[in-house]
Amino acid sequence: MKETPGSKIKSQVWVVENSKIRSRSDYLATEEPLEIRLIEPKQTVAITMRTPGADFDLAIGFLYSEGIIHRQEDVEKIAYCVDPGLDGEQRYNIINVSLRKGLQPNLAPLERHFFTTSACGVCGKASIDSIKIRDCPMISIGRKVTPEIIYSLPDKLRSAQGIFTATGGLHASALFDFQGQLVKLREDVGKHNALDKLIGSAFLADELPLNEHIVMVSGRASFEILQKCIAAGVSIVCAVSAPSSLAVAVAKEFGITLIGFLRGQKFNIYSGFERISLKS
Repeated sequence: MKETPGSKIKSQVWVVENSKIRSRSDYLATEEPLEIRLIEPKQTVAITMRTPGADFDLAIGFLYSEGIIHRQEDVEKIAYCVDPGLDGEQRYNIINVSLRKGLQPNLAPLERHFFTTSACGVCGKASIDSIKIRDCPMISIGRKVTPEIIYSLPDKLRSAQGIFTATGGLHASALFDFQGQLVKLREDVGKHNALDKLIGSAFLADELPLNEHIVMVSGRASFEILQKCIAAGVSIVCAVSAPSSLAVAVAKEFGITLIGFLRGQKFNIYSGFERISLKS
């Protein structure tokens, strides 16, 4: 049987520099499909292009973010597919999830985003109303953090990105406490997958909600990123790049502090400035 696929693979590249060419080996971020199946009801709920690694976290994070599961007891078993009809190549690209008996999840919303790419995440979301239907609560203000703590996050995220350092081709989602200490980090070719892995890990460790935590993503802050953070109860969301208009709207609606363009000693606050302890 084939071993679990790695997060990076070696490849030969030709480097052209100053009109001269040379050959060398390089590492590429692995990208393979992952199919997430429910055993009962028997249904494939998503197929996503991901970087192998933390696959169970990814599957659980996706199911939690989409409102299919709500607590640890909802999941009876999660495992790679052991169907003898599958070759070793595919066994580690299919995950079977058994839900607790009696749980009847609403799977209709999943039909419009059956296939997920690493580039765009889950497509075709309706609007803020889709989150309201799930009864996600407003996030209370709680404690504040200083700008200095926010300034420190990008360097900590980058230094912890082991696979990115080797390949240069991955997104990351990192979880920090309010003292700016890195709690955990997940990487993936898809930014939504990286966040699902992070939330799935917290779900399996019984660490939700994440009210006293900061999430930082390596790319931009989209509606999808905010939707997942709202489900997990995250108070502060930081991004290296810009947020979208809908991301800002949903952050304001649910009381999240949304920070963008976090680079060096500067960032923009788009929502929830009350959580940042600023000098008068």
